[in-house]
Amino acid sequence: MTATPATAPAPAADSKPRTPRPRQRTAAYAAPSVLRIGRARAALELRQFFRDRRQVFFTFSMPIVMFLLLASIFRETYKDVGVTTQQIYVTGMLATGILSTCFQGLALQIGGERQNGTLKRLRATPMPPASYFLGKIALVVVSSLGQAAVLLGLGAAFFGLDLPTAPGHWVTFVWVYLLGATACTLLGIGASNLIRGENGGPIVLLPIMVLQFISGVFVVFAELPKGMQTVSALFPLKWMCQGMRSVFLPDAYATMEPAGTWEHGRIALVLTAWVIIGFVVCTKWFRWKGRDEG
Repeated sequence: MTATPATAPAPAADSKPRTPRPRQRTAAYAAPSVLRIGRARAALELRQFFRDRRQVFFTFSMPIVMFLLLASIFRETYKDVGVTTQQIYVTGMLATGILSTCFQGLALQIGGERQNGTLKRLRATPMPPASYFLGKIALVVVSSLGQAAVLLGLGAAFFGLDLPTAPGHWVTFVWVYLLGATACTLLGIGASNLIRGENGGPIVLLPIMVLQFISGVFVVFAELPKGMQTVSALFPLKWMCQGMRSVFLPDAYATMEPAGTWEHGRIALVLTAWVIIGFVVCTKWFRWKGRDEG
């Protein structure tokens, strides 16, 4: 007699099929970090910038052309301090290059992206807002440092500018650049709210042009009227120019400054104050949508 195989018990009538538990997300499935997305956004911003040849040309050519014009027209030599006007103009154009790139460039670019709906669409994606701004910061850092390298190369090659060899001068260049670029970037992001349509450019260009004349960019600061010197001292461009002069001009030139010294402490204080002002403006008034979109 053969044994019949045992059969499995039938499932209970009220039992339900088991659903597999979702696997826990491992590090490979974790959401990308803000920094990682910011790096990707920075790469995208830089690719778009360098693919637009007209934008690259005007970004790098404007301060260089203005410097060459000024250096060719004004050739005075201050024998007491061993400095020429061409060397002074190099330092002024270094500062205004930071202002035009970080403030003017960002204000116009972000304002345009707000008007064409790019900001609104980006805000609807999972991308953290900080990653968007990291991409913009990378763009202005690369372009402004590129401008500075070209200007310094021209000044050293053709206009007798002596590049400093002491590390302390380059340390000063770094903190003046960082504070100035940070202040101008934050102010540019905030000023983008003022850009409406294609005619918003003059809102940004006019104050920049005025500041360039009264801050020691187009006119040697020591030759400006006292009233203009006082007004310009309220804004960051004057202190950025003075900081750049302290890096690339001989120490003897400090006697021509209003205070008779480079005033590094005051430069740092004023630029830091503008960083704080720019941060407050950004956090309180920056908008992802245009005014007519609610």
